[in-house]
Amino acid sequence: MEILKFITTGSVDDGKSTLIGRLLYDSESILADQMEALQRSNRKNDDGTIDLAILTDGLKAEREQGITIDVAYKYFQTAQRKFIIADAPGHIQYTRNMVTGASNSNLAIILIDARKGVVEQTIRHSFLVSLLALPQVVICINKMDMVDYDEATFTQIVDQYKILAAKLKLENIVYIPVSALKGDNIVYESFNMTWYNGKSLLEHLETVEIPVDDSSAHARLPVQWVVRPQTEELHDYRGYAGRISSGNFKVNDAVTVLPSGFSSVITKIELLDKEFNEAVAGQSVTVHLQDNIDVSRGDILVKSAALPEVSQLIEADLCWMDTRALDTSLTYLIQHNSKVTRCRIQEVLYKFNINNLEKIYEEEFKLNDIGRIIIKTAEPLAFDVYQNNKANGGAIIIDSRTNVTVGALMLRAAVN
Repeated sequence: MEILKFITTGSVDDGKSTLIGRLLYDSESILADQMEALQRSNRKNDDGTIDLAILTDGLKAEREQGITIDVAYKYFQTAQRKFIIADAPGHIQYTRNMVTGASNSNLAIILIDARKGVVEQTIRHSFLVSLLALPQVVICINKMDMVDYDEATFTQIVDQYKILAAKLKLENIVYIPVSALKGDNIVYESFNMTWYNGKSLLEHLETVEIPVDDSSAHARLPVQWVVRPQTEELHDYRGYAGRISSGNFKVNDAVTVLPSGFSSVITKIELLDKEFNEAVAGQSVTVHLQDNIDVSRGDILVKSAALPEVSQLIEADLCWMDTRALDTSLTYLIQHNSKVTRCRIQEVLYKFNINNLEKIYEEEFKLNDIGRIIIKTAEPLAFDVYQNNKANGGAIIIDSRTNVTVGALMLRAAVN
């Protein structure tokens, strides 16, 4: 079955956890022990019904404060599809948590309170969704029960959001009026909003297209291991093992090894001890080449007709994730697919004020800051522009002193 990974975002108290709880509850995806915990809980809504947000409040502090702090992952499935939900915090101080949850998602659900419309945090979350290039967006205008299910209110908020979406170049947006508390348009269609002719949230999630980048132009195989058994039976065996991050490869394809630039031709593709003529994104394979060229862990195989950029000086968007501020005098490690090399942040171009989309020209880079930088690496990286190919356009920065991941990178362009 296909797996749809999606993230839920929105302002504090917009009802993210309640929406997920309703989705799980009404789709009958709650385990028996969770149901018992729900029934035992003394947390109730104002109308006396069970508070479904309990299902996602994993941390004690979350339960006590009634807010989401860490990304909570939930899993469920229907007859059509499997789902992985990332419930992301809405607070600005947990921006790094949202970036982590969104980086692997196919779709974002952004909640908007029908009483408030587009607010500062809506702008911030939409900016992050745009920055992380999520291909599908659902705008859930929640708490419609608190505005008497008014169509004019829904239409006004949709018009508001379309102006923001155009600014951020967001595409593939669906607007759904919902009440997570009452269950309107979450799993079942709402009889309170007969003016709405679209799908319920679950029906949309079950049918939305999950884009798969299987294009030849983005064929990328980061090498994780050079396979040389050197036994009597396999004396001349030499394979290059890794997981295809995007695109597809076929036997007889002309390929180039980067960053060295050596070229060869694929003679054999192995998967689970069987030979195949073709392999696609997501498959872990061992590839054999016609020539005995120098290939090492951290190199990347690409089709010779569609090369990525190769550079040691790269412009990138950076989300800083460490409590210690960025130190441009330090040398960090950068991990891009299977390649790890040293790097230095050469220049901070600017930071984004993600609440109003303005640029801030200052060098200090602290926890949860996001901005544009230029990074210099000790060895060349073979990368794609993140917006075009996320699988080969993302990287992380590691503090070599602590081995802690301190930053997430969206690579943008080689700097000449």
